Amino acid sequence: MSPRYRTGSNSAGTVVAVIADIMAVILGLWILMYLLDANRGNDLVRFVHDAADWLAGWSRDLFTFDEAWARVVAGYGLAAVVYLFVGHAVANRLRRH
Repeated sequence: MSPRYRTGSNSAGTVVAVIADIMAVILGLWILMYLLDANRGNDLVRFVHDAADWLAGWSRDLFTFDEAWARVVAGYGLAAVVYLFVGHAVANRLRRH
């Protein structure tokens, strides 16, 4: 393989890893905002909440803890961990080829 091809694979892997990291940061930021009782009327808080809801749509109501904070941490946290693991696994796979 040519060095140019390998550089493209490294770039693709880096892009995938960065996207996974950004998704996990958004989810983590929403967890932090929820736990700190951020003002839901604020535009930034609303944007982060909407983005996190979309990203964690599959895991948001997966757990049924009695405490609301535990449901938020578990549901959104699971999505963040999955995005990190899957995103970095795909990125590493792209970098190897």
